[in-house]
Amino acid sequence: MRAALASCALLALAARASTAPASDPLARGIDPILDRPAFAGAFWGIEVRGLTSGRLLYARNAEKSFRPASTLKLVTTAAALDLFGPEARLRTTVETTGRLDARGRILGDVFLVGRGDPDLSGRFASDNELAAFEELAEALRAAGARRIEGRVVGHEGAFTGDRRGSDWGWEDLTWSYGAEVSALSFNDNTVELKLLPGERALDPVLLEMSPRSSYYSVASTAVTTSAGAKRDLTLVRDPGSNRICITGTLPIGETWEGRVALEDPARYAATVFMEVLEAKGIRVAGPVATSSEALPLGSRVLAAHESPTMAEMLKVVNKESQNLHAEMLLRLLGQRTRGEGSVAAGHEAAQAFLARLGIASDTWALEDGSGLSRSDLVSPRGLVALLSAMSRHPLAVPFRESLAVMGVDGTLKTRLKGTPAEGRIQAKTGTLRLVNALAGYVTRPAGEPLVFSIVVNNHTAPGREAVAAIDEISQLLVAR
Repeated sequence: MRAALASCALLALAARASTAPASDPLARGIDPILDRPAFAGAFWGIEVRGLTSGRLLYARNAEKSFRPASTLKLVTTAAALDLFGPEARLRTTVETTGRLDARGRILGDVFLVGRGDPDLSGRFASDNELAAFEELAEALRAAGARRIEGRVVGHEGAFTGDRRGSDWGWEDLTWSYGAEVSALSFNDNTVELKLLPGERALDPVLLEMSPRSSYYSVASTAVTTSAGAKRDLTLVRDPGSNRICITGTLPIGETWEGRVALEDPARYAATVFMEVLEAKGIRVAGPVATSSEALPLGSRVLAAHESPTMAEMLKVVNKESQNLHAEMLLRLLGQRTRGEGSVAAGHEAAQAFLARLGIASDTWALEDGSGLSRSDLVSPRGLVALLSAMSRHPLAVPFRESLAVMGVDGTLKTRLKGTPAEGRIQAKTGTLRLVNALAGYVTRPAGEPLVFSIVVNNHTAPGREAVAAIDEISQLLVAR
């Protein structure tokens, strides 16, 4: 869906971009926060505007380029909502060219075809990670299938190119926020691990894994230590391996949970699907395989699973700041508009969307769709222009509803709870090493609503100090 924006309004907003801030009291409140000694070496970028009038209320380095961290997801999700609409759904199918004979045998390979659904997980299925695969397996069994004579092939051809973003750090790749990207992604391409202490010191640490699968292995030598001791755990998954090693100590009274990314998502999905088929009474004679080639001619659909709506998917991306899902949306943009599910095609689609809104992004650098790349560059002024444009977009409501609410949910659930800002700010957070950001909308008790972007780069103070400073500014915006 294309944004219905009046060109005269865009021209007026552009003209106002160079207007001097009109609120000295706001500057008197914000400037001392930014000028604290803790931020002497930091680089702040801020723009605050009236949402309806477009009047500039405060700016510092607003036109400069900053690493946006996850506030970049605003660009990806806005473009996806505009293109697909809030009710769009994505299908994952089971297909074959093989005949289903009278004995219940599928005489050929079975393809599990991913088309970019990011929620093949338990997120919308009462935490049952296997729900979608169980649905597909039960449909096959209801059709009479009892044995697959060929392979189970995880098909990921809808996306092309690298599975990871440009300039992601090595330290990102072990964890869920740095998971590989595939058109066939299952359970966020992760396994959830939980460690619990034994009953006594020196007892082995207890391990829970979800989902359980032969696709990965976990070796733990971690032991229990006495209550009050310092926790000292190390988890390693070597690149190219799905063997997870855990060492160290866990005190009595403590637990640890983490989501570890696994290699080769399509093979992971196909393996778990095969295990579900076997559990449902459908034997698989062949091995698991993966493919990015075109599906065989004559392939027919045996079963299908539909994703949640696009509006629901965007809430996961923006409220939870889900990197994998943002990367999948970027590639879906490219696949739908350019016929190529690649990062480059996705960026072309995103840039075309920004251009239609009249947003100047020629000084930006877009390297991924999630903001995990250390080479992404965006200006606070550009993000404010995007948020302003989306407030006038026909799909303004689902876009705004995708954002976290201060003190209520998502990545803002615990911030400024119990203050006047609670429930009055809908925004996207951003966090990287040496980067913190917040961008969104402010509904004030009285007066015009505001739109803002705040970002700090290169701060060497503890991250909590930068977050606290951003929260102080947020409270000033609510009270203004």
